[in-house]
Amino acid sequence: MAKYGKRTRAAREAFAGKEDITVEEAVALIKSNSKVKFDETVEIAMNLGVDPRHADQMVRGVVSLPNGTGKTTRVAVFARGPKAEEAQAAGADIVGAEDLMETIQSGKIEFDRCIATPDMMPIVGRLGKILGPRNLMPNPKVGTVTMDVKEAVEAAKGGQVQFKAEKAGVVHAGVGKVSFDEAKLAENIRAFVNAVSAAKPTGAKGTYMKRISVSSSMGPGVSVDVANATGN
Repeated sequence: MAKYGKRTRAAREAFAGKEDITVEEAVALIKSNSKVKFDETVEIAMNLGVDPRHADQMVRGVVSLPNGTGKTTRVAVFARGPKAEEAQAAGADIVGAEDLMETIQSGKIEFDRCIATPDMMPIVGRLGKILGPRNLMPNPKVGTVTMDVKEAVEAAKGGQVQFKAEKAGVVHAGVGKVSFDEAKLAENIRAFVNAVSAAKPTGAKGTYMKRISVSSSMGPGVSVDVANATGN
C-alpha cells in the first residue's frame, strides 16, 4: 500500500467524495489545497470517446486562453531572410534554418513551440522522429506552418495552447497557475474545454466527452461536471 506524506494525505482527504463538481468548486478546492512553495500549474485532463489511431477520430487543435498560461513559452522559428528578421522582431527565442536543424539533431531542444515558414518544411521534415513524439512538429492545422510568423510567435507567447489526443483518447494541458484568481482560471478551463468540443472529429461515435478532471501539478485530481465545464 502506498504511503503518502502529511501534505498529500490532507489534500486527498479534502478531495475525497467530491466528484462531478462545478468548475468554480474545483478551482477553489485546488487553490485552497496547494501548499507547495512554488506556483503550481493547473492542469486539465479530458477522456474522450475517440480512438486517435484512426485518422477520422484524431483530435487536435489550438486555443488562445483568455488569461494566458502564466508560463513563459520559448519559441523556435525555422525561417530565412526577411521572415527570420520578422520572427526575431516578434520575440522568437531561436531563429534559424540548417543550423537550427543541426542543433536539434544534436539533442539540444531549448524551446516549447516550433514554427516554420512553408519553404522550410523540407528541412523540418527531417526532424519528424525528434519533434513528433514531443508534439513540437510544425503543423498548418494549428497555425505553426505559416508565412505570418509575427502572428504565430505573438500567439505562442501570449498564452496559446496546442492540444492533441494521445493513444488512449486523452487530451491534457496546463490552463493557468494556482496564483490566478478563481474567475480567470474558470474562464481558461471553459475556453479549453470548448475548443476541444469544437474539434470533435467526424468519426467520433457515442459520448464524445466522457470525463474531465482538473488538478494542480503536485496535487490530486477532481472530476468536473461536463455540462458545467462546457457552459451548457
